[in-house]
Amino acid sequence: MPAYSHTDSPGASERPVVPYGAWPSTVEARDLVTGAAAPIDTWAENGVTWWSQTRPDQGGRQQIRRRDADGTMLEPLPESWNSRTRVHEYGGAAWWVHDGVIFTVEWADQRLYRAEPGATAVPITPPPPTPAALRYADGRLTPDGATCICVRESHRDGEARNEIVAIRARPAGGEEPGEPDVLVSGPDFVASPRISPDGRRLVWIQWQHPNMPWDTTELWTGDLVRDDDGAVTLRNAQKIAGDPDESVQQPEWGPDGVLYVISDRSDWWNVYRVETDRLLPVHPLSAEVGQPAWVFGQSRYQVGERGVWLTYSNAEGAHLVQVGADGRARDDLLPFLSLDSLRLDISADSAGAAERIVAIGAAAKADLSVIAIHPGPGAPEYTVLSEPADSGLAPAAISVAQRLSFPSAGGRTAHALFFPPVSDAVVAPAGEKPPLLVTIHGGPTAGASPGFRLSTQYWTTRGFAVVAVDYGGSTGYGRRYRRLLDGVWGIVDVEDACAAATWLAEQGLVDPDRLAIRGGSAGGYTTLAALATRDVFAAGASHFGVADLAALARDTHKFEARYLDGLVGPWPEAAEVYAERSPLSHIDGFDRPLIVLQGDEDEVVPPAQAEMIVNALALKQVPHAYLLFPGEQHGFRRAENIVRALEAELSFYAQVFGFQPAGAIDPVEIRFAEHLKSPR
Repeated sequence: MPAYSHTDSPGASERPVVPYGAWPSTVEARDLVTGAAAPIDTWAENGVTWWSQTRPDQGGRQQIRRRDADGTMLEPLPESWNSRTRVHEYGGAAWWVHDGVIFTVEWADQRLYRAEPGATAVPITPPPPTPAALRYADGRLTPDGATCICVRESHRDGEARNEIVAIRARPAGGEEPGEPDVLVSGPDFVASPRISPDGRRLVWIQWQHPNMPWDTTELWTGDLVRDDDGAVTLRNAQKIAGDPDESVQQPEWGPDGVLYVISDRSDWWNVYRVETDRLLPVHPLSAEVGQPAWVFGQSRYQVGERGVWLTYSNAEGAHLVQVGADGRARDDLLPFLSLDSLRLDISADSAGAAERIVAIGAAAKADLSVIAIHPGPGAPEYTVLSEPADSGLAPAAISVAQRLSFPSAGGRTAHALFFPPVSDAVVAPAGEKPPLLVTIHGGPTAGASPGFRLSTQYWTTRGFAVVAVDYGGSTGYGRRYRRLLDGVWGIVDVEDACAAATWLAEQGLVDPDRLAIRGGSAGGYTTLAALATRDVFAAGASHFGVADLAALARDTHKFEARYLDGLVGPWPEAAEVYAERSPLSHIDGFDRPLIVLQGDEDEVVPPAQAEMIVNALALKQVPHAYLLFPGEQHGFRRAENIVRALEAELSFYAQVFGFQPAGAIDPVEIRFAEHLKSPR
């Protein structure tokens, strides 16, 4: 990997010399939330496009936007509406559209509502017996629009019960909606209920504890029957795909009634056509079309009159592939790094059926945007439907991801994305190397994104190098790489994080004395484990990280209640392994400064986890800071908390590494700061 230099760029000799970390930056913490509205899901029909977007400056609500074919933009729901579901706690697919009517969950009560254009939204599900006891997600309408079929998670008694239900889509005037008809009940988890074009069949995904949806899932189908009173039942349910070592996901019906699904049976999540007794690959790739189903409603392929459209990403960027009915494929490279939330809009024109693809595009130098792709005989053209927020950064001041593969323990090869520090205003002192932030993604079954993130540029514009590690167990490299973490969470991830930092230092790209590690949730666990068991890092930041694996196994929500069976071992049979892997069991190893950030309403990693590690640090008088944010769940969504967390972390590194950050930030108080040691 070539070294980078700030002294060779045009005009560098005339720029002020400023130490790394203290660089002035036009990116301030409030810029990450002021007016921020990153798209997270899309929908398209009849030339109209909808998308939802997060609004941290409005308490983290999820807002639906609509763009008509003539470019008219509007917000179809009240300003206070928050289209967000709590199913699986992570949510996703909280809304969908049928013939211009929006069906959406409201965060406050978790009921499902019907929102006609220009009319007040009305509930179509009954009031829950207790707040948020009945939650809905991931729905579709029967072709006649009379019935909505979706996932329901019931918290009425005991453990949450996950079901597929049929709901009358048109409420009776003046009456509370009745109970939905339960179609599927019994599996621990269900997802992706999809209705055939003729309305006669239903297909869905289901799985059982201790599996996660990226481990082992099954594809089921059954016949939909409606009686004279409108009640819907499911008959002849049968499994049609899914082996013990196979994850199937995202079933979709073609307009001709042919069924498709994504499977990782080839090692990669690819698209298959479902035949009576087998799955036939649509377009074999050594790349991932699918993604881990942390949230509902993910979509990386669609089926239309002209064949299958699918997307995948590699080092070149985002590809859009069209596979025709004859099996011939056309693969186009688009000027994006990835495409997500793919939707196909088919509308009639004078020439017949016209297809338009809507997606969320990630780019190297601009934030996420909603785009419409217009296939044709030549290269696909695209239109930006939602302009990305202006970062205020000149192109020359933006750090672009560099893909790395590097050696790790046991002869493994690990992967990462490296973002070097970049400035068009200053240069660093000759011979100085930048501090490094090793970023650990959550999950741990997830992956780093090469796309532009203002949160990454916040650090690189200040003179930090950032490396986002795709340790063994990460997504994007096939099933075998994803399974490298089986039974060894807290070992492989820590080894790969340490290997990334030391390899970059050996290449002369970063300062070996100023290596820091940071991560949220599962990434927070790896951060804590690395600090407790290794001597590589000089500091760390844990965002709602796991300190006690046994406590997590006992206290977390249903979706992840057995996740650790695969990552660590069955609980409580493997209690000794849980204790050995828990950072709290290695208190003697904690001697590096740490900042801990936590939401007080987090049900995935409860605050007690953070407080256990903070109390242990205090007993040892290790320099640390602890910030507890009221009203936050798993991940911070409120603007003021996002700003405070980011500025506190910068202040923390500045005090630990001995530099003065540029700009006016509110410093964080470090307990036992008198024990800080100079990194030099």
